[in-house]
Amino acid sequence: MEKKNRSILYDKEASGHMKNEHSFHSIIPPYMLKELSQSNDASVRDMAFDTTALSESLRAVRITLHELPIMAAIPSPNMNKNRLIYTLNNKTRPLPGTPKREENSSPTGDEAIDEAYDYSGDTYDFYRQILNRNSLDDKGESLISTVHYGIRYTNAFWNGEQMVYGDGDGKFFNRFTKSLDVIGHELTHGVIAHTCNLEYEHESGALNEHFADVMGILIKQCKNNLDVNKSDWLIGKEIMMPGTIKAIRTFKNEKAYTNDPNFGTDPQPKHMKDFYKGDDDNGGVHYNSGIPNCAFYHAAMDIGGNAWDVLGKIWYKTLLNLNRYSNFIDAAKMTIMVAKEMYDAGSKEEASIRKAWKTVGVL
Repeated sequence: MEKKNRSILYDKEASGHMKNEHSFHSIIPPYMLKELSQSNDASVRDMAFDTTALSESLRAVRITLHELPIMAAIPSPNMNKNRLIYTLNNKTRPLPGTPKREENSSPTGDEAIDEAYDYSGDTYDFYRQILNRNSLDDKGESLISTVHYGIRYTNAFWNGEQMVYGDGDGKFFNRFTKSLDVIGHELTHGVIAHTCNLEYEHESGALNEHFADVMGILIKQCKNNLDVNKSDWLIGKEIMMPGTIKAIRTFKNEKAYTNDPNFGTDPQPKHMKDFYKGDDDNGGVHYNSGIPNCAFYHAAMDIGGNAWDVLGKIWYKTLLNLNRYSNFIDAAKMTIMVAKEMYDAGSKEEASIRKAWKTVGVL
């Protein structure tokens, strides 16, 4: 029996491309759900379509909050770390749900609640201690999370004001709070919204995903004291069930998965010659982020040591100096300019970054 053709729902909505609109930011890219939506297994198809339809229903909220990030930010009482964790008990509304844990409270014993609390705290600490930023808005914005969202919901997303996590389907995806880099990635979309607010389509959208991936991997590396050689450079490893693919994507110049019976082959390009030019996924925001990701990896390996000490600070300062419509060349030139300012012209840092961007064909 052949896989079913994609449905009208998937063609018009799940591709994540609607002109002049913004997707909310989710960790699982549309192309992965597309593959699952064509499975021979009816239950897998249903899961993929249900996740897609539910995600699309949240688009209007995301569009509004994308334009008004300051309005969406909920301040903390003391302008410091403030985590608030809620549960929807497998319902989908109303957000945020029932309160379960707040700042300085004890663990609940619910893994999803406690992971959301711990890992959002690790993300806050990374930005505060390494990058001298006070939460997402740099003013102590509260970090709000809702867990146990929906039934078999296979995604996690930032909706413009809070994090939302599904429990996964238990077949391909585990609970989405299990991965620190996933939580760091999604919360970084909030940082991006409060800085250059990169337009979520085409190259600027791919940069949006790229910076979220970079900070996600750096937060995991820093928390676990992993230098560039010890890191696996994988995003979403922990959310994949045993026996499936190893991760949803990789920074390395290779595929995260190949010829998988359920997910196919990782479509992310790692060089500009393979740049995705289609309309799906808001013009390829999850596809083409693989190119700057690979550049970051090459620069990190060339410089060595702890990537958060050098490249992390260069990339963060770059983020502060981009604008809403910046493209790959803008980002490349800005990282080089920042490296010159921080480490002088002709430094190893500048040379490594310039070489990395050339390696992936951006410069």
